[in-house]
Amino acid sequence: MSACKDYHLTRRRMLATTAAGSGAALLGMPIQTLFAELGKAHAPKADHVILFWLGGGMSHIDSWDPKPGRPTAGEFKPIATSASGMEISEIFPNLAKQMHHCAIVRSIAGTNGDHGRATYELQTSYGQNPNIIHPGIGSIIAHQRAPLGELPAYISIGGMAPRAGYLGQKCEAYYVGQPGERDPYLAFPEGISRVQGNRRLDILARMNKRTTGKISARELKATETSIADAVALMKSPALKAFDLNDEDKALARYGETEFGRGALLANKLTKTGVRFVQVNRGGFDNHSNIFQAMRGHGAIMDPALAALIGDLAADGRLEKTLVMVLSEFGRTPRINDGGGRDHHARCFSCLLAGGGINGSTVIGASDKDGINPAKNPVKPLDLHATLCHALGVDYTREMTTPLGRPIQLIKKGASPITGLFS
Repeated sequence: MSACKDYHLTRRRMLATTAAGSGAALLGMPIQTLFAELGKAHAPKADHVILFWLGGGMSHIDSWDPKPGRPTAGEFKPIATSASGMEISEIFPNLAKQMHHCAIVRSIAGTNGDHGRATYELQTSYGQNPNIIHPGIGSIIAHQRAPLGELPAYISIGGMAPRAGYLGQKCEAYYVGQPGERDPYLAFPEGISRVQGNRRLDILARMNKRTTGKISARELKATETSIADAVALMKSPALKAFDLNDEDKALARYGETEFGRGALLANKLTKTGVRFVQVNRGGFDNHSNIFQAMRGHGAIMDPALAALIGDLAADGRLEKTLVMVLSEFGRTPRINDGGGRDHHARCFSCLLAGGGINGSTVIGASDKDGINPAKNPVKPLDLHATLCHALGVDYTREMTTPLGRPIQLIKKGASPITGLFS
């Protein structure tokens, strides 16, 4: 039995097909649709994600979507970047030189203007529900991609990350308080030798085994898992990746700030094999004096982001590492009487770099004053589908909760932003 050859394409057949259609079609398919399908067929390139989470709602107009000449523009001028035709706020002069590696999404159409609900949605793709805890995107990546190396797959720096929910303790984030500082919980207390400490750990393991053998509660299993992971990490030579003591030259470029140290640590951790690193920075809820606040944010964030993207590109690791800068919503285009901007979820922006996305790319557009999406609105859950797409994770995969409830990893209706990929 011969195989079907209807999909085979000869030169003659191609010419006949394209000639029969309009100039805006190829193989009977509209050019825009063809490009979208090419994006969907993109081979995943990313192995790691570094998410910079900016809590409080960063102003899109004062960062990635300037509006020169409009009453909503504010105090900052737009500056040209290394990406032709792409402008960003003047508070990011160093990052402007790396924008040929970057993409901006300027048409995120959020649904929540409340910090808690918006953070939950932007971190999980779902709305809050009292009956279930949905896992954050970092936990999803840790669950769906095989671990690399001995360090935790998911690490959160300088702030707490979303819970792993029904994915379990193995997918919770390992928390780093001050980047570069030694974790006191990963060493025996002062005065306890290694022999004594190991003996105590053995006793603890035997006690836990007896208890969990009698009581099969999920909480006890989770505790047992966390202790085992902590002990393994405590004994791992990979712990040296957390050390920044010999990084003076690098910190001079990243900035000797908590954010700069966090960005440098994220670089080291992904190089060691960590799948997902979240670097947290707050202070963006600027209802007053926003321009003074944003100048301060820019002075700290600009060198760190520029150094990180530049270093990843120089090391050949940018294609494998997706960098994302995101907040729960934007700020109102209107400047209030206190010289600030209020919560604005209807339209805001995010920055991406690496991970196989196309640099020098702008997705969507806001209207002339930055109030609403004017072109290609992007749903928050589309960002999650995009991250999964870049890492080769099936964002439509259905899971089963401990209560037997079927649920999709990413909320139904999500679509990757195919224009970011070749």
